Amino acid sequence: MTEAPGRRASPVGGMPPADAARSLLPPADVVRVRDLAVAVGHKPLLVDVDLTVRRGERVGLIGESGSGKSLTALAIMGLLPQELAPSGSVVVTGHGPGSVARSTSVLEAGERGLAAMRGRDVAMVFQEPMTALNPTMRVGAQVAEVMTIHGTVADRGAASRRAVDLLDKVGLPDPADAARAYPHQLSGGQRQRVVVAMALANDPALLICDEPTTALDVTVQALVLDLIVRGVQARDAGLLFITHDLAVVASVCERVLVMYGGRVVEAGPVLDVFTRPRHRYTRGLIGASDLDLARPDGGLYTIQGSVPAAGRFPAGCVFRNRCTHATAECETVPQWEGPGPEVGFACVHPVVHHGGGSS
Repeated sequence: MTEAPGRRASPVGGMPPADAARSLLPPADVVRVRDLAVAVGHKPLLVDVDLTVRRGERVGLIGESGSGKSLTALAIMGLLPQELAPSGSVVVTGHGPGSVARSTSVLEAGERGLAAMRGRDVAMVFQEPMTALNPTMRVGAQVAEVMTIHGTVADRGAASRRAVDLLDKVGLPDPADAARAYPHQLSGGQRQRVVVAMALANDPALLICDEPTTALDVTVQALVLDLIVRGVQARDAGLLFITHDLAVVASVCERVLVMYGGRVVEAGPVLDVFTRPRHRYTRGLIGASDLDLARPDGGLYTIQGSVPAAGRFPAGCVFRNRCTHATAECETVPQWEGPGPEVGFACVHPVVHHGGGSS
């Protein structure tokens, strides 16, 4: 139970007062992104991206394909192609030997530092599991290798035993038999569970999921989502969940950032953003995703036009060439309206809510 601000906390569960007070402090940032920009030549791909995920927090990143979501994730992982020029700040904080906090300034770190960070402090689950699995290695060996590389187990035997245990925890039937299988011998849903097991093997401080359930059927999708949420909760890890599926964000995340044209255009608690969106793009996304919401003429809501090619978004408001409310004012980059990068929006003509309706 959290004490009201300004009140003295009594010891919790017999902890000394100092430990009890520390338990009520805000959780530490596991990733902090500030003013992130990525360009190829003179074409901007990401602009002024601010993003924070704290330990124990689940944050969604949504937008249409081509909005910059996956590029943001690759920047956090230090996996940007060499031809892309990043600037700004990306700091990932995990735990080194002895549980001592260890921070990596991703954009400045060398490959050795990034290799130590990936899979240990931050891990990623991709959309297509076959791209993350080696087709020539048995599944158990691949899960074990993640741990031996980072030295999080005593020896190879311990890694093999823990690999089977992890495969059991992600719900694979007969995990010992699954550990001996090659990726092609498993179904798509089973392979994705293996990738989740690999991502969680070293108890990372941050788990990034990039459309991890898009290729799965609805039933398997629900199981994998539950597995991911339980996995990060058990480790008190942060989660950055990237998707275009608003229903998935509503069920998994506590906070959401809406991205379009390489910019964050709106951010806030999921319930607030989804029930009272302020940016016109957010409003369009919600309308287009709700099959029960019909226009007066009986048609479904859509966002006019299509996402421009990377680096070809209009100057000013990146959404203005698709927005029915755009005016000459939108030719200038709109100011961020809100208390900070975690809550607010950037729109000259925001949605106005009147009681149960909006305009």
